[in-house]
Amino acid sequence: MYREECVDPVFVPSDAATVIERRSIPQTNERVADVVTEKGEVSENCFASIKRIVVFFGFIALLIFSLNAMITTGLRQIKTSQYGVSNRIMHGDINAQIIITGSSRAVSHYDPRIIQGRTGRSAFNLGRNGSQTDMQIAVLKAYLEHNRKPDVIIHNLDGFTFVTTREVYDPGQYVPYLRDEEIYRPLRHINPMIWRSRYLPLYGYVVDDMRFNWVTGLRGLLGWQPREDFFQGFNPRSGGWSDDFDRFKADNPQGMSWEMEPDAIRLVENLIRFCQDNKIELILVYSPEYSEMQSLTKNRSQIFSEFNRLAARYGVPIWDYSKWKYSDNTAFFTNSQHLNARGANVFSNDLADNLRAFLTTQSIASSN
Repeated sequence: MYREECVDPVFVPSDAATVIERRSIPQTNERVADVVTEKGEVSENCFASIKRIVVFFGFIALLIFSLNAMITTGLRQIKTSQYGVSNRIMHGDINAQIIITGSSRAVSHYDPRIIQGRTGRSAFNLGRNGSQTDMQIAVLKAYLEHNRKPDVIIHNLDGFTFVTTREVYDPGQYVPYLRDEEIYRPLRHINPMIWRSRYLPLYGYVVDDMRFNWVTGLRGLLGWQPREDFFQGFNPRSGGWSDDFDRFKADNPQGMSWEMEPDAIRLVENLIRFCQDNKIELILVYSPEYSEMQSLTKNRSQIFSEFNRLAARYGVPIWDYSKWKYSDNTAFFTNSQHLNARGANVFSNDLADNLRAFLTTQSIASSN
């Protein structure tokens, strides 16, 4: 006989279901709590990581700013060599009655000690290596901002006087003084990116400074001083005639010409007017140049015509030493543009004698 077997479904009493439900609730809440706890821990870990990163970069920034300040302070504490000259200018420690301005030819041709001894007036050399008229005027104005104005300025002329600065020579020498507007403004005009060296710590010492002056700054902070090779701003060139001129002739067999830029001509005019407005006696001087170089400068006559035109227009004396008694003697030069120490000594004595006579004449004229 066929018998159908039925399998009853599992029956769960209502009270058992309640127990299961009650047991499941705490387990779910625990999982939620665990998730919340895990999220909280993650957030705290993220915040802690960000805090550590911020602290790390804050420490690096503090270190960079501190190192920059240390280098600048060290350089501004130096009392010898080129930085010693700049620091005396910025500290207002010079206040000379006679000032010499110009390029490297001014730096190495005019010995203020001789000029001072012959004229009886204090003298100092503000010449700057590798500079054009615009930077020469910038250094002069920075000097006048911190020192008393001189009675006389001797401004050295060059074949390249009417050429403006394309690229600042040794920009690291100006970095410690970029807060001085008289230095910063002309540099910004020449190189608009110089603001980086002014506002970004270490940028000027790491990027613009190719002479590792930051090392000098750190050593200066510890009291170290470079060897003195600037004497009242005068930096004599040791040694004798080099082969620079022979290489120049080989590279320029047909000679060469200097540019005469209208902007640079205006700069010289501005210098003349500035001196006259401030009642400073200005004397334009073309210091000795090796004679053979003179014949290789194809537009030399045009350059000197402009010198003479400016001098005549503004009534400024111009002293031309192109025909100096030793201009054809290489024993007095290191190259075609620069006298050596021996030549500078002889030239400084010659100029000092002329200057003494000039000042005597001026004094007599003013007393009458």
